[in-house]
Amino acid sequence: MKEIRNIVALYDRFRATDTACALATVVRIEGSSYRRIGARLLVGADGRYTGGISGGCLEGDALRRAQRSIHAGAPSKRVYDTLEGEDREIGIGLGCNGRIEVLFVPLDFTDPTNQVEVLRARMETRRPLLLVQTVTAPPGQSLTGALSEVPLGFVQLVRGRSEVQAITDDDGQLIERLFEVLRPELRLIVVGDNYDVLPMVTTAHYLGWRIHVIGRKRKFSTALAALVDGLYDYGEVSRLRVDDFTAVACMSHDFVRDRAMVEHFLPQRPAYLGLLGPRKRALKMDAELRQATALRLLDYENLYTPIGLDIGAETPEEIAAAAVAEIITVFRGRVGESLRERGGTIHAR
Repeated sequence: MKEIRNIVALYDRFRATDTACALATVVRIEGSSYRRIGARLLVGADGRYTGGISGGCLEGDALRRAQRSIHAGAPSKRVYDTLEGEDREIGIGLGCNGRIEVLFVPLDFTDPTNQVEVLRARMETRRPLLLVQTVTAPPGQSLTGALSEVPLGFVQLVRGRSEVQAITDDDGQLIERLFEVLRPELRLIVVGDNYDVLPMVTTAHYLGWRIHVIGRKRKFSTALAALVDGLYDYGEVSRLRVDDFTAVACMSHDFVRDRAMVEHFLPQRPAYLGLLGPRKRALKMDAELRQATALRLLDYENLYTPIGLDIGAETPEEIAAAAVAEIITVFRGRVGESLRERGGTIHAR
């Protein structure tokens, strides 16, 4: 979602100066690719751009083709193919061995349903959405570049991932449509106000997460305030609720405060509940909660304590990296092992 926010911001600058622009979207992948389906690149007629559809090897050619689409005033497609050794002159062969199909759509500022406006209207979603666009039109027909939302269960998707499906339309003609799953931004709630909170927040902010911090407001710095979406005193915790895309990290270094936060968040069953500190601390907290409440902390399947992946982290910055990496593995359904130990492809296909 961070990429979409950046695209919307640049689009607004283009619109303010009436600078024509086009949106490039990865709509199909075969073999290896740095980016996945749904990766986007917004390009202006003046050469400014944001986003990305590869690791940098396609962008130069994509900029030129986006500008051609702007001048033509119509969507177009380009297939970059190195499976058979083609397209090496543009550099894709340096890092990938795959076939990547990119759709270029010029944007009409007067159209309230153009692709960027459709994305803008869904940036604040807190539930997964399913977007659809036609990527191969019937013979004799042109692509419209229309992007719309359909109900999440409209089609069956393998492993719930974005994919292109062939469909027969009402006239019996075969068309291909990309069904793209758009997931909400990950929201991180950090508990604590000590010096190690800022590295955690900085790392999450760089990833484009929505961040809320609970602590003693008098201890919050201006640097911290500039990075977060909300600052709350411990007594204001009731204002925060979790959903399926929320992670909670308790880092107050204060046993009593962390226990109070666990009492508030555990019944809401966050997808990730991390506790900083040794496991014996969690054992003590679990015993006290069992005695005073009906909560069973150590029985919670989404509890992660000690917090973070085992990377030998020592400094606050390294601990932040370990914790953020662990949160990513949880929401991506991965185990966090070294890629050299992974059999098969990096991304599920």
